[in-house]
Amino acid sequence: MVDFTHDAGTISMMLARHITPLLRESIGDSPVTLLIGARQAGKSTLVQSLVAEGLVGSYLTLDDGVTLAAAASDPDGFVAGLEGAVAIDEAQRVPALLLAVKASVDRDRRAGRFVLTGSANVLLLPQVSESLAGRMETHVLWPFSQGEIDDREERFVDRLFSGAPRPNQPTSGRELLERVVRGGFPPAVARSGRRRDAWLGAYVDAVVQREVREIANVDRLTTLPRLVALLAARTGSLLNAAEISRSAGIPQTTLQRYLTLLEHVFLVVRLPAWHAILGKRLVRSPKLHLVDSGLACQLLGLSVDRLRRDPTLLGPLLESFVGMELVKQASWSDRRVRIHHFRTSAGPGVDFLLEDRDGTVAGIEVKAGATVGAGDFAGLRLLEQGLGERFVRGVVLYAGPTVVPFGERLAAWPIDALWA
Repeated sequence: MVDFTHDAGTISMMLARHITPLLRESIGDSPVTLLIGARQAGKSTLVQSLVAEGLVGSYLTLDDGVTLAAAASDPDGFVAGLEGAVAIDEAQRVPALLLAVKASVDRDRRAGRFVLTGSANVLLLPQVSESLAGRMETHVLWPFSQGEIDDREERFVDRLFSGAPRPNQPTSGRELLERVVRGGFPPAVARSGRRRDAWLGAYVDAVVQREVREIANVDRLTTLPRLVALLAARTGSLLNAAEISRSAGIPQTTLQRYLTLLEHVFLVVRLPAWHAILGKRLVRSPKLHLVDSGLACQLLGLSVDRLRRDPTLLGPLLESFVGMELVKQASWSDRRVRIHHFRTSAGPGVDFLLEDRDGTVAGIEVKAGATVGAGDFAGLRLLEQGLGERFVRGVVLYAGPTVVPFGERLAAWPIDALWA
């Protein structure tokens, strides 16, 4: 485990990011590599490590006032004056810069010319949505995964399709709660107690005041932090726009715009429903997940002790925790999976459905308890029956210590199989 007495920058430098090999490959054969992700997820530290390796020649950040002014006043001249391979941090701050990069790359398509980062998903901005299509490779850096914090590379997604987990020292109930409450943002991992709460408490306001303000004309920025808190209370649930609209006191059209903005800045993730035909009426609403369980806990005022006293609060948080671990691992796993949820209108469903490019499917249910029964496999059995050979495995992740088979392709796995 990490020594939490280190500061955030030291933590980020100490711990390997599992997406790094993919970035090296991208720099080796693509003119532009774009690394996007939440603010304070570690993008700057990772890119500077690539510069230190010699894969990129120089590093500039648009957080620097002089550099920002130069790029904004004459984007084409700014790019023309760059020499060699260069990393430009926080590129979304000058959207016109991407058009200048496009023009430069069209004249010279050598690999590794630009590494760009952004704390907002610049590909979703109308003014640049198509500017670099076919010219760059995009990667998302999420907050630390549990394996990155433990300094080991997880292969849960790959094993899900190919084999059972290896035996491991089981995670205690308290350690699991500590992982959920801690989350994965590097500055939060580097802190504990009140200092972590203080950092997480200021995070949403900082993102709203900077990233959202820069990418959109929002009249009521003060509404967004309150909306994020409302969404935290609904993490792991089906998105009910009408109910959220009433609770937040904002029109549904405005709510949909705000949700899109919060996705753009990586505060929330909408997990789509799986629409394959199984002879059943399927729920098509997405599920909503806050991007970080530690952030959700802070917004909801939940501590390890509070969750121990009231375990009923853990279920949705644990589902979101698992969901984001899967999203993180999917960004570097050999299996290039798409992640959905699955639910029928009659009730049975599966928290996470992973579909590989070859059409094979694995399902995951998440249970906060230390015991599992046959009824916990209802949705997974429905998938197994409907998909036949396409269904590879169904797993219930639970807080118990052992792997328990419930059928040829069904089993209960300890939740620490995610990172063990």
